[in-house]
Amino acid sequence: MAIIEVNGLHKAYGGKTAVNGVTFSVEEGEIFGILGPNGAGKTTTVECVEGLRVPDAGTVRVAGFDPVADHTQVTGLLGVQLQEGELQPKISVQEALELYSAFYPKPVDWRPLAERLGLTDKLKDRFAKLSGGQKQRLFIGLALIGDPRVVVLDELTTGLDPRARRDTWKLIEEIRDSGVTVLLVTHFMEEARRLCDRIAVIDKGKVAALDTPSGLIARSTASTVISFTPSQPLDDHELGELPQATAVDTRNGRIVINGTDETVNALISLLARQHITARQLRVTEATLDDAFLDLTETSAEQEAEERTRGAEAMTQEAKKTAQERV
Repeated sequence: MAIIEVNGLHKAYGGKTAVNGVTFSVEEGEIFGILGPNGAGKTTTVECVEGLRVPDAGTVRVAGFDPVADHTQVTGLLGVQLQEGELQPKISVQEALELYSAFYPKPVDWRPLAERLGLTDKLKDRFAKLSGGQKQRLFIGLALIGDPRVVVLDELTTGLDPRARRDTWKLIEEIRDSGVTVLLVTHFMEEARRLCDRIAVIDKGKVAALDTPSGLIARSTASTVISFTPSQPLDDHELGELPQATAVDTRNGRIVINGTDETVNALISLLARQHITARQLRVTEATLDDAFLDLTETSAEQEAEERTRGAEAMTQEAKKTAQERV
């Protein structure tokens, strides 16, 4: 059952389109990722879900409620960790938790929440004295203190060191396991692959793809990358004819082939027939980074093609108008 539904969302600022027809749904109990480059429209999209922005067109529903028209109901359902958050420097962790508890009619007990977040020994510490990871855990606590059904985490681990980032990932998984739906906005590929059940890739204000992490990787033009140095030269034409091979590149005697498992098997047979040894053979699977680059590069190419077609159409129209005047 979808707890968040976004249909045909549009939002522009000063005539510049930030979100252009975004559509997706989030199932209850999943970690749903929104992935994309900087400026792609990720944060604008989630701000419309949170009710912080009013859509220009389209609909947004959280458990059936409109985040703008039914703001009070949505506030009770939704916990939010903003992309950029700050607290008064001298407020203590305990004071912040107690303050935010007072905002809700039925908040969770902040004491076990603080223990769960690893903040019990930091309760008397001032916000300004906390490390980056401790601040992020506190913001997660503040997002959870109203006992929400959905929590939105926007660029949660930006600026954290690798250990703090991995500790935060474990915490997010624990939040999902407790029954809370997580909407996670990120541009870290490893984070999305590790945590998300499904991912919407947003590029230039549009959904470029929506699938599981493994499904997105399977779309990559380089689902398997084979690299090796042959003991004697190989015919480029034969390599290019390998089944499912999408690209063959030779640099300084080393061959790199993009393909699939079928390509690997065919290559091994080819080498065996010609009695060629593959030195330093490496076979690696594509990553979410590869899929992301494929998707966003395709989007850029399509946009360039659309601009070219538009320019050509304008040129033809101008020629037609000139002929009619003559």
